[in-house]
Amino acid sequence: MHTVVVGTSGVTASDVLAVARGGARIELSGEAVAALAAARGIVDALAAKPDPVYGVSTGFGALATRHISQELRTQLQRNIVRSHAAGMGPRVEREVVRALMFLRLKTVCSGHTGVRPEVAQTMADILNAGITPVVHEYGSLGCSGDLAPLSHCALTLMGEGDAEGPDGVVRPAGELLAAHGIDPVELREKEGLALLNGTDGMLGMLIMALADLDRLFKSADITAALSLEALLGTDRVLAPELHAIRPHPGQGDSAANMLAVLAGSELTGHHQDDAPRVQDAYSVRCAPQVAGAGRDTMAHARLVAERELASAVDNPVVLPDGRVESNGNFHGAPVAYVLDFLAIAVADLASIAERRTDRLLDKNRSHGLPPFLADDAGVDSGLMIAQYTQAALVSELKRLAVPASADSIPSSAMQEDHVSMGWSAARKLRTAVDNLTRVIAVELYAATRGVELREGLTPAHATRAVIAAVREAGVEGPGPDRFLAPDLAAADAFVRDGRLVAAAETVTGPLR
Repeated sequence: MHTVVVGTSGVTASDVLAVARGGARIELSGEAVAALAAARGIVDALAAKPDPVYGVSTGFGALATRHISQELRTQLQRNIVRSHAAGMGPRVEREVVRALMFLRLKTVCSGHTGVRPEVAQTMADILNAGITPVVHEYGSLGCSGDLAPLSHCALTLMGEGDAEGPDGVVRPAGELLAAHGIDPVELREKEGLALLNGTDGMLGMLIMALADLDRLFKSADITAALSLEALLGTDRVLAPELHAIRPHPGQGDSAANMLAVLAGSELTGHHQDDAPRVQDAYSVRCAPQVAGAGRDTMAHARLVAERELASAVDNPVVLPDGRVESNGNFHGAPVAYVLDFLAIAVADLASIAERRTDRLLDKNRSHGLPPFLADDAGVDSGLMIAQYTQAALVSELKRLAVPASADSIPSSAMQEDHVSMGWSAARKLRTAVDNLTRVIAVELYAATRGVELREGLTPAHATRAVIAAVREAGVEGPGPDRFLAPDLAAADAFVRDGRLVAAAETVTGPLR
């Protein structure tokens, strides 16, 4: 099994995906253990002094003015975890919780938090055992970080609350730890706070969304090319020299992908046939510009994620010179903004895909295709309601594109008076990515049928490979009306697990 070694300088997006989705094992580097011990020594020295230090010998948030005596500090750390584990609503997905825990461990191992090495090791042991704390949908304002979700994880570390075992069964966390030979931890000065103060949930969801969107933007280029082909559009608008004079990188990549998919097609360039037209509609002609803008938004989001992966997010932080300083680095604004930017790009990509689908189904705009791609229009309704479903998804995506980060609601007696709502931005982006997959699947379903109905003209080599693969996957081709939902579900699975991209790449080679 793949092993991820956590050091002091952060981790990579690939590491996060390996742990969250691939179940990779985790090891702490010797450098990390040494840094943990050194920072803990600083915290212990400060804890022994009479002067109050936030997070070490004081209360938290609006209660930071109270100095806490030594005999109450263990109780203080335990209490902050219990009281902050106040989430409600549905459970959050296992992969999100694993990413959340792993990223908190990453910051702990930076040597800036003051957590003991044995606490960090226990965090790794829990992840390696496949134990997943029960974390709920609601409870994070994205400042100070993802408090409630992280608190539910810290609760498991203490042997309290509920968690899911590797068998998928939810049991009391103490029982699961005991079953795997893991001793619960008793938190000491600063440790409870250090386990809760981070942007880890929103960052983990950003990293997973970027991985999914990398596949989906390639998928959208493929389905756009298929639609162009089915509509007898021109591929001349994809010429590299046209995109070089507007040098947005994503636009150029998207156009290159479409051109590669369309290579060798006999269906393109029939503008002056029976139904002459000067130009294709925007949804066809401007596909690289829209998908490219989304790709460039992803590039910016990836840069933010990389910076956050290299960060140590906690408050207060332990500095190498022995100071323990309060700061505002836990604020989720940088991550929240790009989560919202991506939701906008996702909604627009879905919107243009739906417009192409509608055009394929309209006999007045499809350049010779039967109404709704039906076998016997009137007796058969064809794909009429598949487009309804797609339109409903797009409408939902437009609502999900409303920014969460533009909102703020004060908390903690106005001490935390401006929050990021980054967790909410991440949660709605996950839904948006899920629905974009379905929208692309409907375009794939319609476009492949449209291409197959163009008898007498040979599709592109990549198109033929995609059609063969999607038919083998159980998505049926043209014919009389049938129960449509299973076909759409099969198309969705074909896009979701990467088979669409893989099928095209058997001909094109790696797409950009």
